[in-house]
Amino acid sequence: MASNLTDLMGALPDDWRDGRFVGRIDRGEGPCPILVENGQVYDMSRVAPTVSALLASGTVEASQGEALGELADLNLSPEQGAPNRLLSPIDLQCVKAAGVTFAVSALERVIEERARGDHAKAAGLRGTLEAALGGNIRSVVPGSPEAAQLKDALIAEGLWSQYLEVAIGPDAEIFTKSPVLSTVGWGMPVGVRSDSTWNNPEPEVVLVADAHGQAVGATLGNDVNLRDFEGRSALLLGKAKDNNASCSLGPLVRLFDDGFTMDDVRSSEVKLTITGTDGYVLEGASSMDQISRDPEDLLGQALSEHHYPDGLVLFLGTLFAPTQDRDEPGRGFTHKVGDTVVITNPRLGTLVNPVMTSADAPAWTFGLGDLMRNLAKRGLL
Repeated sequence: MASNLTDLMGALPDDWRDGRFVGRIDRGEGPCPILVENGQVYDMSRVAPTVSALLASGTVEASQGEALGELADLNLSPEQGAPNRLLSPIDLQCVKAAGVTFAVSALERVIEERARGDHAKAAGLRGTLEAALGGNIRSVVPGSPEAAQLKDALIAEGLWSQYLEVAIGPDAEIFTKSPVLSTVGWGMPVGVRSDSTWNNPEPEVVLVADAHGQAVGATLGNDVNLRDFEGRSALLLGKAKDNNASCSLGPLVRLFDDGFTMDDVRSSEVKLTITGTDGYVLEGASSMDQISRDPEDLLGQALSEHHYPDGLVLFLGTLFAPTQDRDEPGRGFTHKVGDTVVITNPRLGTLVNPVMTSADAPAWTFGLGDLMRNLAKRGLL
């Protein structure tokens, strides 16, 4: 699978001709939901004007849509003005995320909290906490009696943290990652705040659920994170997570079927490569079989007593925690403008995004009002 920003075919799953996928393109008049089946692309906008509505309608026959031809022949591109511009594969779904779902990410959040966002203090804290917690936290089942015993022991040692509460306690951390319609897709820039000095990508599997809260598919996501902001205070989570172009998804949503199920999500490994214009390369991976909470449990906690009439997507968290130094020793990793982030999985494809500041990334300007007016003008409402 290629990382070329102009080569969507190289970014598709290895078995893409065997799966069913949904996404969105702009053919020049506005966003259109598409269905990809047997390698063929169908514009489904006359069947359902949004991806949200398409997924809510149950199993849809591709023949009900407008056949656009072979996916390989369409030359889908994220560039503005492209004849078939590829967009983020979701639209009206709420964008939620689960945090601290892996033991390593729990430790890193505690480090951020205790370092108060100061990367210089992180290395020493990491060694201390890993020695005190590492073996125990990786084996404990969240919400179990053993977890409660570990909590009591950590409190007695003065090592308890709000991040450990959501890592091993009964309730998962669930937060809103990004406003509806604000996500970016494959090949589009992702943004980090220009005043952030400690940040990183977070490669994740993302569940896609319909209006009934049922998981219907999955895609890849980058939950871009500002470690310095959240490290200063957990109350800055919104500023750490929700910024212009800070949430990417794609390239397409793979629908569950006999050949791709939730068990494939549970066993998936997501690989990450960051390449800088300075020659820096960082590689990492996140294995879903190491997650502390089952994806179905996380989806249930996201639903809680809520209702999502347009569906939701849920970032499942990541095992990846970058500790490799980029510049001087002890400083750890942080993005630089011009980095390229490649997130890949054989069954979901490859999500590729260049890195810019949120201030310089293309502004999010197409909101709900714009979408409704556009659909009405095209006679789709």
